[in-house]
Amino acid sequence: MKTKEPAAHRRKGRPLSFDRDVALNQAMLLFWQHGYEATSLNDLTTALGVTPSSIYTVFGDKKGLFLAAVGHYVSGGPVTSQTIIDGAASARDAAWGLLQAAAIGSSGADTPAGCLLASSAISCSDAASEVKETLAGLRRGIEAMLEQRIAQAIASGELPPSADADALAGHVMAVIQGISTLARDGAPREKLLRVATTAMQAWPARAGAEAR
Repeated sequence: MKTKEPAAHRRKGRPLSFDRDVALNQAMLLFWQHGYEATSLNDLTTALGVTPSSIYTVFGDKKGLFLAAVGHYVSGGPVTSQTIIDGAASARDAAWGLLQAAAIGSSGADTPAGCLLASSAISCSDAASEVKETLAGLRRGIEAMLEQRIAQAIASGELPPSADADALAGHVMAVIQGISTLARDGAPREKLLRVATTAMQAWPARAGAEAR
């Protein structure tokens, strides 16, 4: 969909029509690289090639653009946290799939290092509490989906009754957060995948089952 700025707000410069999805992708990469608060409106208008009034017209403000970019990030492809969890053959595979996706996604050649949700949340001050809470809510949603899948695995006998669904889901999310930090610090993908593999050694298994 093409969105054009009203004539009354037009300023000289590049054409003031833009593709919303392209704009969201560019904004997403900028926020991913620098974080929410460190990314200025001037940074955004320069990267997107539009005027501030274009951003206000389409997204409301910088916060609105950021939240739209986050939505683009979490649903911008065929593989999402939900599809990983729903498509996994077991709760263990769901956990491994999330960790593997975090390691690969945090070390892409064409994207900034780390995870947008994790790195942006860390860099948010109290002044951006609404943004910080939105990001935390998204992470809690992923954790809740995984916890539900683990609870189902315990109920079905896939995992032992002693397994702690809440702790296991929290452990996976904590490792994902750590993977993002390691990636931002320059750790290569190979190390991130080894961290993910090591984390799975804490996963409970049926008696006699071979650990991953």
